[in-house]
Amino acid sequence: METSPKIPMITTGRLVLRPFTMSDRNALLEIVQEPDIFRYFPSRDAWPMEKVERYIHYQIAHWQKFNYGHWAVVMRETGQIIGWNGLEFLPDTNEVEVGYLLSRDFWGKGIATESANAAIEFGIKKMGLQEIIGLTHPENIASQRVLEKSGLTFTRSESYFGMEMFRFATQASD
Repeated sequence: METSPKIPMITTGRLVLRPFTMSDRNALLEIVQEPDIFRYFPSRDAWPMEKVERYIHYQIAHWQKFNYGHWAVVMRETGQIIGWNGLEFLPDTNEVEVGYLLSRDFWGKGIATESANAAIEFGIKKMGLQEIIGLTHPENIASQRVLEKSGLTFTRSESYFGMEMFRFATQASD
């Protein structure tokens, strides 16, 4: 029987980044049903439960294959799941992207930056990744600021996922 790698938990000032479990599906479903939550995503439709469950299974498998992936983002004080954050391998371009999605109630509070910083540090220091990219819709100024505050620099405009995106990147320092 194949054993799965232990997915690390990361604690920051306000957050716990922990592995997803299927028991998170109802909390995640609430978030992905929020109006305009996917406003800057290639597919803007709210997710049904089936897609939430597929996402959780996909992330667990991604961790098993690459030893990195998305975590559930949880508020330390309350234990409330407020979204996801982490690293994802993009097979089309052979790149690793830092990604995040938070409930609208937690926008504009520095939480996306706090969680992105933790994911980037994990990728570079623990996983030895040489480069991590971030992708945003050209109109998503808030997400661009998160990437810049997390040490990524704009590199170019390029098509990803069938839409024009702004690509940001950071490299491991030697």
